Amino acid sequence: MQNLLSRGKLLNDNGELIEKGYATSLVREYSREDIKASALRIKEWDYYLIYNQHFALALTIDDNAYMSMLSVSVIDFDTPAETTISPIGLFPMGKLNMPPTSAEGISRLRIGNSELCFTVGNGERRLSGSLAKSKNCENFDCDIVLFDEPADSMVIATPFANKPRAFYYNQKIIAMRASGRMNFNGKEYSFDPAVSFGLLDWGRGVWTYRNTWYWGAAQGMADGHTVGFNIGYGFGDTSAASENMLFYDGKAHKINDVAFNIPKTEDGRDDFMSPWAFTSSDRRFEMDFVPVIDRKAKTDLLLIGSDQHQVFGRFSGRMRLNNGEVVEIRDFLGFAEKVKNKW
Repeated sequence: MQNLLSRGKLLNDNGELIEKGYATSLVREYSREDIKASALRIKEWDYYLIYNQHFALALTIDDNAYMSMLSVSVIDFDTPAETTISPIGLFPMGKLNMPPTSAEGISRLRIGNSELCFTVGNGERRLSGSLAKSKNCENFDCDIVLFDEPADSMVIATPFANKPRAFYYNQKIIAMRASGRMNFNGKEYSFDPAVSFGLLDWGRGVWTYRNTWYWGAAQGMADGHTVGFNIGYGFGDTSAASENMLFYDGKAHKINDVAFNIPKTEDGRDDFMSPWAFTSSDRRFEMDFVPVIDRKAKTDLLLIGSDQHQVFGRFSGRMRLNNGEVVEIRDFLGFAEKVKNKW
């Protein structure tokens, strides 16, 4: 049984979730002032991924209390190759004033001579920014507009076991149309809205120190219809609801648990670049996944660490909608990731 959220405040007077579950819009009202946990445990971020069949751009503004991060990833699927640049600031502690809703507002971060700005309003999302010159970046700037936002999105309010004041409030908006351009190392890239899509991962919450999560998503056109999905687990205690959801022409279709079957090497390690398989417990999501590139990053600063593998590749398989209709996709570009954090 998956609990459907109703409208109201997100947290009670003790800083605990009033309801746990899922929705297709931000029905619960988040306010940083309602949090009763340590300010050092608050995590707030906006992550956008824009791509077509040939290249992708990922943009992040992140306030992790003791650290702010402005991150840009440029991924070339044809080569394949990727470059990620992530300037870091210290102890923002809420000074970024991240908007309490994804529906409107401005998220902006400047670190040195690098800056990102996400402006939301009037039915569109404008993503702009530039990076300072560095070893891997001769120049970067972008100006992109996301529009034609779907009616439904994936929203969850998730607790963490044995930590009553820890929670994760998250929205994933899948398959917005993308228009605009980026310039990276002297090469101009254009996003044509006929074939380019953008997604948003909007997260606000109080996190525990150690976490391992799995997340995957894809978006695009299939047989003349806008199709997408969001799958994942590890974001706290998801017994009240998972974040697994299919999207078909902007409408959400909720599914149950999805297993990420990552192949193993002979010595038992994850083999991220061999084919994966995905299976949902209700048999409504059955996919094979052929990796193209692993956007990986590992940091270990004693108390703080991260081991990330965001693998881009192509999904092939079947999705069954709420009405029983089966949607088949073939070589459908998306990603799946495994991330371990000490934060």
